[in-house]
Amino acid sequence: MRDVSSSTSMPGGRDLGPSIRERLEQFSPRGRVASVGTVTEVRESIVRIAGLADVGYNELVGFPNGLGGLVLGLEEDSALAIVLGSSAGISEGDEVQAEGRLVHVPVGDGLVGRVVDPLGRPRDDWGSLRSESTLPIERAAPNVTRRRPVDTPLRTGIKAVDSMIPIGRGQRELILGDRATGKSTIALDAMMAQKNSDVICVYVAIGQRTFRVAQVVETLQEYGVMDYSVVVAADASDPASLQYLAPYAGCAIAEHFMYEGRDALIVYDDLSKHAWAYRQLSLLLRRPPAREAYPGDIFYLHSRLLERAARLSAEMGGGSLTALPIVETHAGDVSAYIPTNVISITDGQIYLDADLFNAGTRPAINLGLSVSRVGSSAQTKAMKDVAGMLRLELAQYRELEAFTRFGAADLDRTSRSRVERGKRLTEVLKQPPHTPMPLGQQVAILYAVTRGYLDDVAVGEVGSWGQEFGRFLGALDPDPRDLIETAGEMTSEVESALQTAIYRFKGVASRRGKSD
Repeated sequence: MRDVSSSTSMPGGRDLGPSIRERLEQFSPRGRVASVGTVTEVRESIVRIAGLADVGYNELVGFPNGLGGLVLGLEEDSALAIVLGSSAGISEGDEVQAEGRLVHVPVGDGLVGRVVDPLGRPRDDWGSLRSESTLPIERAAPNVTRRRPVDTPLRTGIKAVDSMIPIGRGQRELILGDRATGKSTIALDAMMAQKNSDVICVYVAIGQRTFRVAQVVETLQEYGVMDYSVVVAADASDPASLQYLAPYAGCAIAEHFMYEGRDALIVYDDLSKHAWAYRQLSLLLRRPPAREAYPGDIFYLHSRLLERAARLSAEMGGGSLTALPIVETHAGDVSAYIPTNVISITDGQIYLDADLFNAGTRPAINLGLSVSRVGSSAQTKAMKDVAGMLRLELAQYRELEAFTRFGAADLDRTSRSRVERGKRLTEVLKQPPHTPMPLGQQVAILYAVTRGYLDDVAVGEVGSWGQEFGRFLGALDPDPRDLIETAGEMTSEVESALQTAIYRFKGVASRRGKSD
């Protein structure tokens, strides 16, 4: 008999093709199953959605007007999502679709030199982004087995930091202080110091004025920093939802370079405003407030972010991500909720004192409250040799300085010499903003002052002495600064070259003074 299941024919022999059974077996659906819900309430930037039974925490949802939302609350019969933009075009009854994924951001070298928002959309005038891949903004931090110790310095170009509060690649060093004390300046100087290195920088602006963000970008462009940097901006005019996402998006962009085996530096400016944005969202989500009206999970907000900074093991590629979070204090209160939280998460802090700043000290670092928990393991041997006793000498100077206010005649010769040395050390550590100094020049100047070669220089002339000495070293062949960079330690050859250069310079300066 003829098999009638394989084909169908009309009378006369006309073939109608495969049978219905074969068509059903070959059929493959082109659609997909989607989880769809309905908006039941819109309150500020918070939307309540009913019907999304399978939606998860931190999952992305889509609204009819093209905006996205992030699910931050799950209740028995509804989900609460924050709108990633303005909620003006969303109303009750609108259909909402679960995307089944987390929020992603573009990553890669195509973002270098660009200004983007937390969703990876360009905020500059350079057109669309050239990015071939994306990463979720939330990601688990590498565990202990994937890390290695922090022992490679990340130079900031700031003498006071590199000598006494060293920062290593993979470290998390907090910068905190009152408003307008130079916190952002230190972070920007650290970015400028990476100009001739292989470090990619990411600057995250959170809740700042639009004009301030434009100033920062202009400064980075002026000093050529944008050639190896990415700026992620969520300014004060943006919704709290974007300010909340900004540091996580910036971290994902920086992590891409770390997992490629490269070194990255990220600045969070600042996490105080990030906490404010999250507090605003949490109150709108009707979560119970705790201390200072912050929600109970405020610690986890920053810990899961800062723990992503690391120096990876060789098996993981050996890359690193160094984090410089910034936190603003009020009236110097470092015991407030957010500062104490972030201090407990990070590997040290640089505290900027308002009194020092107002007295003209730049940078206004309070060495008594500043510390690096990595310590000298993130310093070169040359810097260790010249700066090993620097913090102690400055501490002794500050103790003795109080007695000099009542009369220096009561101090013995040793104490008076320590006071005079301390004054010169304080002057040497002063540094104008946006003038990062190479390691070789830092070591040369600190060597001169700690070894007593500046004891006969007037205190008011110490700053200009250091600048002129740097220019003098640049005219020598070989340049002692290059010897320091090459050797990495104070060898007898380096020390001999420095001593010779100091004596020659002081002779030139002496003859110049007599001629004047």
